[in-house]
Amino acid sequence: MSSIDLSRFNFSGGENSAPIEDLTRLPQEDQQRLVLAGIDVHDTKVSGAFMQLNHADVHCTTRQEGLDLMDIRAALKKFDGLPQYYWKLLDPNKDEITRMAYEHLNGGYFVRARKGVKISQPVQSCMFIKGNAAGQAVHNIVVVEEGAELNILGVYKAADGKLYFEEQEADSSEEDYVSYTLEGGKLTFTMIHNWGDSTTVRPRSAGVVEAGGVFQNNYILLKSVGSLQSYPRIDLNGEGAVATFNSVIVTPTGSYVDSGSAIHLNAPHTRGEIISRTLTTGGTIINRGFIGASATPVKGHLECKGLILGGSPGHAIPELDSCRDGVELSHEAAVGKIAQEEIEYLMARGLDEDEATSTIVRGFLNVDIMGLPAPLKKAMDEQISKLNAGGAM
Repeated sequence: MSSIDLSRFNFSGGENSAPIEDLTRLPQEDQQRLVLAGIDVHDTKVSGAFMQLNHADVHCTTRQEGLDLMDIRAALKKFDGLPQYYWKLLDPNKDEITRMAYEHLNGGYFVRARKGVKISQPVQSCMFIKGNAAGQAVHNIVVVEEGAELNILGVYKAADGKLYFEEQEADSSEEDYVSYTLEGGKLTFTMIHNWGDSTTVRPRSAGVVEAGGVFQNNYILLKSVGSLQSYPRIDLNGEGAVATFNSVIVTPTGSYVDSGSAIHLNAPHTRGEIISRTLTTGGTIINRGFIGASATPVKGHLECKGLILGGSPGHAIPELDSCRDGVELSHEAAVGKIAQEEIEYLMARGLDEDEATSTIVRGFLNVDIMGLPAPLKKAMDEQISKLNAGGAM
């Protein structure tokens, strides 16, 4: 994918948004919008919540002992620059995106589950962008220490509707996401992207899982985006470590998405799985996946499946890499349209053509395995139900 002109976007300057101490005092309409942003203001069981608007931290609360949650800039000051974690997995000179995030850091968060602390309720995080040519160069760090468990629900969203700021269109977002799952730790990270038609998004992500650790990543993109390029990498460096990527991606007309994930099996008895479902309703989707093995015995499975509603291209590019005995790697890849006989079968049972198509699409884009909170799951199902043969939502 060609490079972008970062000089067009504003990554500096102050953001004067006032802190929001109590989200339940927002208008009902805005509270409903926050559900799609991953935050249920009435859920008192959440472990913590973090919200950023452009370059300002506007809300940060924690309710769990043993959980650190704060703006990354505050964390760098409090923990002497986070020398164990900051820019340890990503090279700041990797490309123009990482250099921008390194030189013009304007936000992000630091989350840490302390040793042995099992945090069953999710931490909610939400990054908003508003304003023409607005840019976020953020760096997020997530650490799950030995024996700890953490569940994060993260949403990145361009402003739409009222909420607590005026309606605007965002043009760019840059982010770096780094995760560490230490020995025996477990991290579940669910990310939902809701962008605008012209938004440019370039995440650069990496993670490490040590012995006995578990990492599960869920990714959902159901709305239009101008251009998105994403390819997170996870290294399983400790014996018995496990990593799973699940993704559901829709590309409406005008969207260009180049997305994938990579798992490196670097220690014995590690396991990796990548499961992706993509649907193009007029946009372009390039669906990538990589599993590489440098140790034995290990197991990995890669599944890239795409559905086409309309004439735009869908690409599946699975890749397996190993030259060792004792490695079990497999993949499935398929791109195609809905079979006419499937539609006719459902129509014979009383559905019209659009209803039949929507039923098939809902079954294909199944988010049940992601364990979403009930209000968000309902909102996701409603979005998927609006898809039909004529295009996107």
